[in-house]
Amino acid sequence: MDKIRVRDVMSSPAIVIGPNATVPIAAALMKQHGIRHLPVVENGRLVGIVSQGDVRQASITASINSDSYELHFMLDRLTASNIMARKVFTVTTDAFIVHAAELMTEKKVAGLPVVEKDGSVVGIITESDLLKMLVTKLRQAEEQPAAV
Repeated sequence: MDKIRVRDVMSSPAIVIGPNATVPIAAALMKQHGIRHLPVVENGRLVGIVSQGDVRQASITASINSDSYELHFMLDRLTASNIMARKVFTVTTDAFIVHAAELMTEKKVAGLPVVEKDGSVVGIITESDLLKMLVTKLRQAEEQPAAV
């Protein structure tokens, strides 16, 4: 399994947003595509990442002591650049999958944008991608005839 590359497992293309996208837009994109991470891209380069947890936390914070109108008003002005993580761990398509898994475990992140040398985002690898790969490999191992 250690010879598997990120390009063989990643989700591509990545769904991305710009830094000026509002929290409701980020939430809608995540829901529409069934994803939990949105790389934030400006001028074709990665500048941050927004997670479902970031969106949830921003919504909870905005809702405290707010009525419905105020909540929508505040969320419509809160952007990805306000809530994104700016320190983003990344991998390249050529990285070994074990490196990506180790990095995610060590840094306690659930997703890594996959970038080219110029900083452009070409995909994303998440815990879900790794789990799908593991299930596939385990199924393949079960189907192998037992060595005698």
